[in-house]
Formats: sequence, structure tokens, C-alpha cells
Amino acid sequence: MKRIMRTLTLAVCAVIFAGCKNVAPDTDQAAVIVDPDAASRAALQETVNAALHTDVTVADNALTDSSILIIERKIPQSIEGSPAQGRTMEMPIQFRLVTDGTNCILVDQRDASRHMLADTRCVAEE
Repeated sequence: MKRIMRTLTLAVCAVIFAGCKNVAPDTDQAAVIVDPDAASRAALQETVNAALHTDVTVADNALTDSSILIIERKIPQSIEGSPAQGRTMEMPIQFRLVTDGTNCILVDQRDASRHMLADTRCVAEE
């Protein structure tokens, strides 16, 4: 009986340690765009537009100083063009730029969907 318990205990420990060893670490690191050019800005613009299913304006220096990109909703306007009365209570949309060491990936924080950025070079954020 003692021998069975010892064997069972060793087997359980082996499974636990093997399971811990096989868990892959999260390799994504927050990143910023380096050396932005027309192609990388166009890739970012297209990716954000595709993720939001609408056209938005993204600044030329977006994601060059920070890994977070915040897209605010357009304030509704009256017929005359002035801001409509009341508050907009919707949260802004956030994207986070990460790198897996090779690729630049834009992560939509609403649903964690991942969008690869073409023609873009990024490095881990410091």
C-alpha cells in the first residue's frame, strides 16, 4: 500500500511539474513604431479602419511614443454644425501595439482581436 501511494505521489508530482514546464510564456511585448513612413502610416490607417468598419483619422505620429492608440467617437453635431447638447457617455476605443519579436500586431482592446501591421517596424516599448 505504501509503495502504491509513493508511486502515485511521484506520478502526480511529475505531471504537475511537466505541466508547468510546458506552459508557454506570453511573448507579446508592448511596442512602438520606429521609422514611420508613408507605407507604415497607410498600413495603420487601413488596419484601424478595417477593425472599426468606418473611416477614422489617425495622426502621423500615432504609436510612435506610446503603445496605446485611443480612438474617440465623433461628437454629434446639430444641423447648424455646433456640438449637440448633452454628453457622449461612450468609452473611447483603445488599441494596443505589441510585438512578438518579429511582427507588429495591433490588438483591439474591446475583444482582444489581433491585426498584423504590414510594412511597419516596431520595437518593444521601454
